Amino acid sequence: MEPVRTAVIYYSATGTVHSLATAAAEGAEKAGAEVRLRKVAELAPREAIAANPVWAQHIQDTADVAEATLDDLAWAEAVLFGTPTRFGNPASQLRAFVDSVGPLWAQGALADKVYSAFTASSTPHGGQESTILALSNTFYHWGGIIVPPGYADLVQFRFGNPYGASHVSGDGPPDDTAVEAARYQARRAVDTAAALKVGRAA
Repeated sequence: MEPVRTAVIYYSATGTVHSLATAAAEGAEKAGAEVRLRKVAELAPREAIAANPVWAQHIQDTADVAEATLDDLAWAEAVLFGTPTRFGNPASQLRAFVDSVGPLWAQGALADKVYSAFTASSTPHGGQESTILALSNTFYHWGGIIVPPGYADLVQFRFGNPYGASHVSGDGPPDDTAVEAARYQARRAVDTAAALKVGRAA
């Protein structure tokens, strides 16, 4: 069987979600997937970015990461979306990309893929679960197969978020547990997509 085509599509302002996305891409690759790591376009005004040195530095640090296109979404059999939480919802940059996929949706090209989501917030109760659930609403409309991490691995009992990998950025960069959780989530999504491929080929 050919490797599962997996896209990790994310938005990150200061690097936290980028770290989780990188870990997810690593987890998918270890599960045997062919992976595309893609960031969505930055839409914030230059003045806002320049006012936050960490934000401006992160843009420079990730200049080599390709921007997501509709082709990446059409190509993938499993897709993991990452976003910081913004008032309990996905960041507008990621939403702008999601809102551009109408042509694929109209063709039914987004249906029957595996989807999963991860996030980060500044505080422990900053809207992590509602952000992931908000993305799930989109996956329902696409006819997607949602694969959360659940409590299906020991890391989840240390990490504690069955909805999707997440991190409190106010505590600093993602620690080993958060990184391991993101890798596990991606492996689970890839394994599920692989099982679906086998079943569909039978």
